[in-house]
Amino acid sequence: MTLTDTPTVTTYDLAEISTRELNAALHATESPATVRVVNPQGAHALACGLDRPLDVTIEGHTGYYTAGMNKHASVTIAGNAGVGVGENMMSGTVRVTGDASQSAGATAHGGLLVIEGNAAARCGISMKGVDIVVGGDIGHMSAFMGQAGRLVVLGDAGEALGDSLYEVRIYVRGTVASLGADCVKKEMRAEHLVELRELLDAAGLDADPADFTRYGSARSLYHFHVDNASAY
Repeated sequence: MTLTDTPTVTTYDLAEISTRELNAALHATESPATVRVVNPQGAHALACGLDRPLDVTIEGHTGYYTAGMNKHASVTIAGNAGVGVGENMMSGTVRVTGDASQSAGATAHGGLLVIEGNAAARCGISMKGVDIVVGGDIGHMSAFMGQAGRLVVLGDAGEALGDSLYEVRIYVRGTVASLGADCVKKEMRAEHLVELRELLDAAGLDADPADFTRYGSARSLYHFHVDNASAY
């Protein structure tokens, strides 16, 4: 089932074991530990629900919900990831060296999600405290109903960025196709430059914070106003 490269690195081969067997083995692994997963072949739900400080590298492309519900672990996908990578993660780090499909980091409460390539539609949808850093572009409706956390985009953003946004802070270096309802351009103050520098350093991506534009909520949608009573 496993191949041990060194006394400190264990390798699991998904050409020989099932996803269920892999995840069971990871959950049974005492931390700290370093694990390699080879031949993922686009399998879904790999390395889900980890709750201890493991260092896991998946060498190849993965399917849906890789590293979902992550807590404490550091998971690297050396390739592309399917829908919902890092979905509902609580802490730790998830890194995609290639591109990510839609809904990356959806509903995530904490930790750091790094996508070195591009992310598709709805990146950070309903994010609740996670930090997401994308080295390329993001698709439409990203950070939709984002409640807390930070989204950093080194490339361009698609349509309806930050639609129905709550308190997520968004930094985009490139162009934005359009802003969603209640999302507005905001002043980039000194504390935001410091915050952005820290996020870029944590993600291991090189960019000048001064090149970014900050976006956030106008705070006009989630407060009841009596003049709008007929619309409810």
